[in-house]
Amino acid sequence: MSSRSPETTQRTILSHGVQRAEPRSACVVVIHGEGLGRRADIDKLPVLVGRSQEADLHVSHKSVSREQCRIWREGDDYLVRDLGATNRTRVNDEPIEQSRLTDGDHITVGESILKFISHTSVEASYHEVIYQLATHDALTELYNRRHFNEMMDKEIARTMRHHRPLSLCIVDVDLFKPVNDRYGHISGDEVLRQIAQLIRRHARNDDVTGRIGGEEFAVLLTECDTDAAFAFAERLRTAVADIRFVVGGDQLQITISIGIAALSPNADTRSRLMAAADGALYRAKHEGRNRVCIDD
Repeated sequence: MSSRSPETTQRTILSHGVQRAEPRSACVVVIHGEGLGRRADIDKLPVLVGRSQEADLHVSHKSVSREQCRIWREGDDYLVRDLGATNRTRVNDEPIEQSRLTDGDHITVGESILKFISHTSVEASYHEVIYQLATHDALTELYNRRHFNEMMDKEIARTMRHHRPLSLCIVDVDLFKPVNDRYGHISGDEVLRQIAQLIRRHARNDDVTGRIGGEEFAVLLTECDTDAAFAFAERLRTAVADIRFVVGGDQLQITISIGIAALSPNADTRSRLMAAADGALYRAKHEGRNRVCIDD
C-alpha cells in the first residue's frame, strides 16, 4: 500500500556494505585533537582537509581553516600542500607549502595532528579494523548513527552549496517487538540483518545507509527529489513485504514503513530534515503501516 504512485523510476546499484580483506590505499588518521580517530583514504582522488563540512577529512576546530591542506598521490609518491591556511600546515613540526610524505609523518593542522600511513605499512590494516568498528553497526554492517549523522551533515553542506536535490528516508520495521518477544532477540537480529541486506541491495553506491535505532534505518539519497525517493522507497517496501522470513521455524511476513523528506528551506539542517522524515514515518504508521509517506 502507498500514498502516491510516481511516474519516475530510479536506477539502483548493488552496494557492497563493509569492505574487508582488500588492499588499502594510504591514509591519514587524526591521532590528536579535534576529530580524534577520523581517517581519510588517499587513492585516486585528492583528500581535502579542513573545517568545511565538505572536506574529505573534516576537522571542526576554529584553529583549522575551512580549506587547510590537500593530500594526493603522484605515482608512488604522496604529497601535501598547504592551501594558504591562517595556521600554516606543518609536517613533523616544520611549516610547509608543499612536502613529500613518508610513512609515519605527522601533519599538524591547527591544534590537531594527523598521521600519514602508507599503503605498505602494517599499521594500515590495524587502522582499517579500528575505523570499521568506530563507524559501522556490528549487527547490520551499515553505518552506525554517529557516523551516519556525520555523513549527513557533509551531504547537506554539499547539496546546499551546489543547489542539488537531497532526500532522506527513515525506515522502521512494523510490529517488530512481538517478533522479539515471541522468538527471541537472536531471531530478531537475523531479521534485521536480512532487512539491512535489502537496503544495501536497493541503495546506490553514492547513497548513505545507516542503522539509527533498534529497528530503525535511514537512507540518504543523493541527487534525488521526493519522486525518485518515493520510487526507491516503494521498491524497498515491496521487496521486504514479498519475502517470507523464516523465524523460529515459522514463515512470517514482515513489513516496513517509510517516511520521506527532502532538503528544503523548512528542512535545511540535519535535525529539521530528520524531524520531517520522522513526521512522515509517523503518518505511515498511523495510516496502517506497510506504506510510504512523504512529508507535506
